[in-house]
Amino acid sequence: MTCPDLARLKLQDPDAFYARLASLHDGLDAMQSLELSNRIILLLANQVGDARILDTVLEAACKAV
Repeated sequence: MTCPDLARLKLQDPDAFYARLASLHDGLDAMQSLELSNRIILLLANQVGDARILDTVLEAACKAV
């Protein structure tokens, strides 16, 4: 299996998704915002399900920091 192409955009409306994601944090303190982000990450990881893809995503995220 080859690595997924993380550069290829799959979201139909990435700006709308980002706005929705950001709006979920409105009114939350820093700890609540972190907890929400963690829950979202775990739910999305469960939907992906493939450990190789998740490892690739984690590596890409670490390189971006």
